Amino acid sequence: MEVMNQTLTAIEGITVGHATDATARTGCTVVLCPAGATAGVDVRGAAPGTRETEALRPGRLVQKAHAVLLTGGSAFGLDAASGVVQYLEEQNIGFPAGPVRVPVVPAAVIFDLGVGDAKVRPDREMGYQACLNATDEPVVVGAVGAGTGATVGKAPGVTPSQGGVGSACKRLDSGLIVAAITVVNALGNVVHPETGEILAGGKEDGDFVDITERLLDANLVPGTNTTIGVVATNAALSPAETTRVAEMAHDGMARAIRPSHTMFDGDTLFTLATGVHTGSSINTVGILAAEVVAAAIVNAVTR
Repeated sequence: MEVMNQTLTAIEGITVGHATDATARTGCTVVLCPAGATAGVDVRGAAPGTRETEALRPGRLVQKAHAVLLTGGSAFGLDAASGVVQYLEEQNIGFPAGPVRVPVVPAAVIFDLGVGDAKVRPDREMGYQACLNATDEPVVVGAVGAGTGATVGKAPGVTPSQGGVGSACKRLDSGLIVAAITVVNALGNVVHPETGEILAGGKEDGDFVDITERLLDANLVPGTNTTIGVVATNAALSPAETTRVAEMAHDGMARAIRPSHTMFDGDTLFTLATGVHTGSSINTVGILAAEVVAAAIVNAVTR
């Protein structure tokens, strides 16, 4: 019996591609929506690295994105978005602007320069390769793409666990689908959303430690963490509604990462709505968005 796709690519019209440098322990992951999808974003972390988030605010001229790039390499990794733009332009995809079409490619980064080779970061070539690798097959999860060098649970004196890419999907009988992909590189531990059991995070002498407690007196390096991701739905949403869904989706991050949204994380979530399904309320989409974000975070470290 065919197994149903339980990842972001369950949304028709959306493909996902990874480009991975296992030696340098970095990479990028692209979410392509060539037909365009109504887009929103919400940044909750205090140390974000992003591109074109302002273009997605309600009331702006551009209301649709053609891809979202999630990448390692900290601010340097934003260069990979140029490769995504190049790929889409070659396909004649983008916002019509006089003689050209301008692809709208928002992006967000994680800080993975503390592992692998800090001098190797995702670049234009890697972003382009991720597009070539994009497929509608179930998303490959784990230490791939943007999650290659991701770690979770960071405080002085503890050893972080491997983070990575995760994905999850929810379907309703009405035909509504809401799915998420996350890149988990959190300062905090990843916990079971219902029981609070630590699933991945900082260890000391082989045992997990409470990162929240350790952070109360810790001196940390700002901006060396971050969980980023994309929520996609087949629902028909306005730009304001996609933004609200991104805001609601962050509840899932708070359920699965403790602590989250700190001064040392750049937590950012995008929303893409393809507009195929009508009739579902924004409350329904937002509630499911939080659930799939939490599930995708758990999937990233338990796979």
